[in-house]
Amino acid sequence: MGKPRFTEEFNIDAIKQITERGYSVADVSKRLEQ
Repeated sequence: MGKPRFTEEFNIDAIKQITERGYSVADVSKRLEQ
């Protein structure tokens, strides 16, 4: 099993949720798992 690969758009959105919207890494991780 390899590491999951995500699109660049997905990664950028995840980073923006943390840096621009102030969400914690844990919160973003939980939201994206669903």
